[in-house]
Amino acid sequence: MELRFQGKYRPVDFRADADVGRPEGPFIHTLTSICSVEYIKSMESVFEILAEPNRRAILSSLVSSQRSVGELERRLRMPQTTVSKHLRVLREAGFVESTVDAQRRLYRLKPEPFQEVDAWLAPFRRFWSAHVDALERHLDRMAHSDAGPATPAKTKTAKKTARPKPRS
Repeated sequence: MELRFQGKYRPVDFRADADVGRPEGPFIHTLTSICSVEYIKSMESVFEILAEPNRRAILSSLVSSQRSVGELERRLRMPQTTVSKHLRVLREAGFVESTVDAQRRLYRLKPEPFQEVDAWLAPFRRFWSAHVDALERHLDRMAHSDAGPATPAKTKTAKKTARPKPRS
């Protein structure tokens, strides 16, 4: 069986015996690109969902406990239709789930999408924390070199404790 695929730059032959002796088949780069693009698209959609201020407000309200639509409506001062619309988007995206309690529906956060966002942000946190740590070390060195023999804390303390003499 011969499958042919027209690649971006040159035709690629996907015959079953074309991979013999090669450590990785011709699919590896194609699949890597597809998976990478799909992952990026899913992260884009997650960030598009989180970019909306009303949805972020709803998510923030659900951090402490589960809430009904009515509670969210009163707490956030939004119309019921707006709250319901945003909850539907959040539910379809997997950020919240609902349970039925008598005649009301209670919404609560689902941790999985937040774990994915957290995993995506981890390299950026490491990048910034390294830079912030370097800035802190630099500022500490500047403070120690400017302070001279007396530290600024001792000088300030001495000024604060010095009281004027009482009048006689």
